[in-house]
Amino acid sequence: MTTKAVLFDFSGTLLRIESTRSWLRGALADHSPALALPEAELDRYAALLQEAGSLPGGAEPLRMPPGLAGAWAVRDESTEQHRAVYTALSRQVELPDDALHDELYDRHRSPAAWQPYPDTLEVLRALRARGVAVGVVSNIGWDLRPVFRAHGLDRFVDAYTLSFEYGVQKPDPRLFRAACEALGQDPAQVLMVGDDRHADGGAAALGCGVHFVDHLPVAERPDGLRPVLGLLDRT
Repeated sequence: MTTKAVLFDFSGTLLRIESTRSWLRGALADHSPALALPEAELDRYAALLQEAGSLPGGAEPLRMPPGLAGAWAVRDESTEQHRAVYTALSRQVELPDDALHDELYDRHRSPAAWQPYPDTLEVLRALRARGVAVGVVSNIGWDLRPVFRAHGLDRFVDAYTLSFEYGVQKPDPRLFRAACEALGQDPAQVLMVGDDRHADGGAAALGCGVHFVDHLPVAERPDGLRPVLGLLDRT
């Protein structure tokens, strides 16, 4: 059956969050410029924050704090839950200013914290030229549309289906069904592209095709999305 639409995951698929070190440095520059940290201290705090898994889109926690596992499992179902979970994780690290925990959370939602993969624009533009509808379906606790607008990608996206707006998260088939309906397409004519075999693979339950990309830093994945165009050529 002809593929008429492609759904993309957000984090680790179309764009990648900055490093934990850059995240901490950015939060300090944005909100606490007077709190200058020596490079060694910046490295130490960044390493601790990474171990805590406090950067959304970054590494998962090495150790889950007692009592947080349940909230972690459904963290993307509401804005309040998402912020509460990630600030709780960052608070496992004693930072020099307690206000930094909320400032770090705010930093990760800014367009400056995200970088498109090298072939993201090329692939989205090619899909638009072919008349293939494009949707973004993401497990996320905040509105990512401003990130797409800031990076010039929004004009190539026809619909966004975000877990916090529906109260369900991938791999729940209901989120994928909502994404297909937003594009007006039968799931059998939709390809889901993502980096998480468990979460994104849930689209297969509806009959969508599924294609996985590697969750790698931007510099290490220059053309991971281009095979999507080849897949469409074969349908």
